Amino acid sequence: MGTDGGADHTSPSLDLPPPTVPPNVKVVREDLPKRSIITRPGFGTSGKRISLLANHFKVSITNPDETFYQYSVAISFEDNKAVESKVLGRKVIDKLYQTYSSELAGKRFAYDGDASLYTVGPLPQNNFEYTVVLEESIAKCSGNPSDNGTQIESYKRSKSSLHSKTFKVEISYAAKVPLNSISHALQKADPEKAQDALRVLDIVLRQDAAKRGCLLVGQSFFHDDSRTFTDVGGGVTGVRGFHSSFRPTLGGLSLNMDASTTLILTPGPVVDFLLVNQNVKETRYIDWAKAKKMLKNMRVKARHNNMEFKITGLSEKPCNQQLFSMKISSGGSTGADGETVEITVYDYFVKHRNIELISSSYMPCIDVGKPKRPNYLPIELCSLVSLQRYTKALSVTQRASLVEKSRQKPPEKIRVVTDAIKNSHYDENPVLVACGISVEKHLSQLDGRVLDAPKLKVGNNEDCLPQNGRWNFNNKKLLNPSQIDHWALVNFSARADCSHLSRELINCGRNKGIHIERPYAIFEEDPQYRKASPVTRVEKMVEHITATLPGPPEFLLCVLPERKNCDLYGPWKRKCLCNLGIVTQCVSPIKINDQYLTNVLLKMNSKLGGINSLLAIENSRRIPLITDKPTMILGMDVSHGSPGRSDIPSIAAVVGSRSWPLISRYRAAVRTQSSKVEMIESLFKPLANGEDDGIMRELLKDFYETSNGRKPTQIIIFRDGVSESQFTQVIDIELNQIIKAYQHLGETEIPKFTVIVAQKNHHTRLFQATAAENVPPGTVVDTNIVHPTNYDFYMCSQAGKIGTSRPAHYHVLLDEIGFSPDDMQNLIHSLSYVYQRSTTAISIVAPVCYAHLAAQQMSQFIKFEDSSEQKNTTTGGSIPFPELPRLHKNVAGSMFFC
Repeated sequence: MGTDGGADHTSPSLDLPPPTVPPNVKVVREDLPKRSIITRPGFGTSGKRISLLANHFKVSITNPDETFYQYSVAISFEDNKAVESKVLGRKVIDKLYQTYSSELAGKRFAYDGDASLYTVGPLPQNNFEYTVVLEESIAKCSGNPSDNGTQIESYKRSKSSLHSKTFKVEISYAAKVPLNSISHALQKADPEKAQDALRVLDIVLRQDAAKRGCLLVGQSFFHDDSRTFTDVGGGVTGVRGFHSSFRPTLGGLSLNMDASTTLILTPGPVVDFLLVNQNVKETRYIDWAKAKKMLKNMRVKARHNNMEFKITGLSEKPCNQQLFSMKISSGGSTGADGETVEITVYDYFVKHRNIELISSSYMPCIDVGKPKRPNYLPIELCSLVSLQRYTKALSVTQRASLVEKSRQKPPEKIRVVTDAIKNSHYDENPVLVACGISVEKHLSQLDGRVLDAPKLKVGNNEDCLPQNGRWNFNNKKLLNPSQIDHWALVNFSARADCSHLSRELINCGRNKGIHIERPYAIFEEDPQYRKASPVTRVEKMVEHITATLPGPPEFLLCVLPERKNCDLYGPWKRKCLCNLGIVTQCVSPIKINDQYLTNVLLKMNSKLGGINSLLAIENSRRIPLITDKPTMILGMDVSHGSPGRSDIPSIAAVVGSRSWPLISRYRAAVRTQSSKVEMIESLFKPLANGEDDGIMRELLKDFYETSNGRKPTQIIIFRDGVSESQFTQVIDIELNQIIKAYQHLGETEIPKFTVIVAQKNHHTRLFQATAAENVPPGTVVDTNIVHPTNYDFYMCSQAGKIGTSRPAHYHVLLDEIGFSPDDMQNLIHSLSYVYQRSTTAISIVAPVCYAHLAAQQMSQFIKFEDSSEQKNTTTGGSIPFPELPRLHKNVAGSMFFC
């Protein structure tokens, strides 16, 4: 039986409740015209034609007039307690079909594992009530030490016994879902009505995978096959599987099939897992408090009786000291009649069960019982069951390992996906057969276009034409280089040669046009503080700097001991950006060469107000529809904490363009908000005194001050990270907040808005039809595999060197400015070339990347603090969350996030 994992946010959720307004957000709709998501105005024509393949498989429906009948399902135990386990629910429904098939007219079910099932055509009645009996191996607590001695039974008896469980199943008619709603949607009539039918078809795919024993994660399915496993370290394993979902497209209904990867706990002995998870060599070094937290709720199989249990905790004492009560008959065997004795778990298994225990004596036992009735198992008898999802955040090393091991070149990806469609046997699925649904076995063929790369301007008014999405600054100077006169170098790393680093940086800067004076001082950390907390280390270093320098420096270059996830990063950034108002760049050099130093200088120059390069049309003020009228570009993103951590606030970041008519300079505003809330809450934030403390006021004022007193009459919004089910909320909630912020500044004339959602988390992949390489940068597709009516397109702006390129999926929700399809696509393509941190076209527009970087960096400001010590908190809903400190006025307008 399959295992249902959590919802996969990459696949559209079609049955969400109506949009809810986030806490503390007042959506005032008076005087605001109702805006609706627009339909496609036409197709692009610019660029060079290219033949492509896509991982969409054409679907035919020969019985389009069939109707799905939806029935509500309620499954309960004999005591009327509801069955909550999806796995158990599927077992009960399978058994119900086997037992009562004839009474149900032989109709095959599509069951969602929860409260709905679907049939093609109606069942004989509208309401049913059935009793279903499942035979399972004897109750899982038997044969194990328990505080209730009467539960101990002889091993022989528990081994052979079967235990029947009785369930009550109520089925009642709920609704009809006509299959022809899909064909109507494909013909551009009522696309919303097709969502229910598409959802039923996706449920059929999930049920099909569940019957094959797969782990289900949204519409992605993973087999328990060790050949698809790859170790990523720390007791975590990557599993390769497949994403499979039906999509309505301009070319008809298609099945989107893609290779997918999820994470599970590495199956096998619990002891082995703890050793690798804690990175220790021997069991005596295991931190058992940490182990208890990690193991809670994991499923294990016991070797001595081959039964599964859920871990509820660990015993307080080692196995050879942990006592429990057991009744022993006069003959010495266990039994209900006899005297009660206290016995250790170790002695019970060795003397009464004749099981040899080699390593468990001095380790805690695993508790699989209830809080008041513990049930102990020696740890060496327990192994982690396969296909248990791992949902915690990965370390940098684990993530790098996962990416390295799961990437596939285009030819391999094509082979894997086409093999998957052939092996799926969807044409044999009884529900799909009843609908006359068949799936082609080859990838969709389509035409795309390759847009020309935009020309760039660099120093000395030189033109720079990117080749294959790349350019460099070899023998070139930056367009607008900074001058760094007063600066210092700070060293937290014992191994770094900072004198060498500063000399090389000055020399490289000279070649790129940046004049850098010698540092005023190099501050080495006092070794006595290296064992102190990160906050203390930073405070002591800042005291040293303040006492030595004659005044605040323009810039601080900070050398950290680790490249990634260094615990000094957050405290250092916060101290410099919030308290001191000093621009800072952190480095942890391994190999100092020209390429490394150039990358560092690109970031430094951007942060200090310089410009590395501009689009040639930006430099000459010839950007269609943007140069003519004051236009502001926004990038918006919300970053969430690890799954399951509701105590960590989400971080909302918005970047806004400044110094119009430029589109390469941005300012960021970042706020915390309620955990896991996707809609941005503080775009407009009226206070009790009538002031607005929201994000948009800050960015609008900055635009006005840096654009010669011009107010934006056009605003282009790029929104990242929202699913299709949330598109209307972006318009109804976020856009209305932006308008309210604009009106609060005393403006009556509302700007024209263009709203575009940028998605990277999807499963469409593009391949060249006649070459093994990735599609060239600038490839755009707005036909065939796009939505039948909505205005969307795929664009692959980056040069994919490793694995298979993932295109960005852009959805234009609103376009009051009135871009033609070509102008829209060329603007978006160009915005992939204005990213100041690198010399490559990036995979998604720069404002979205900047918003993500700003959220990521400022989230570090609260990461190192203990929440109990935080004084500034805001209540969103019922859970208070810490507010981010505001940036110092000296750096608030800088591109500190670069």
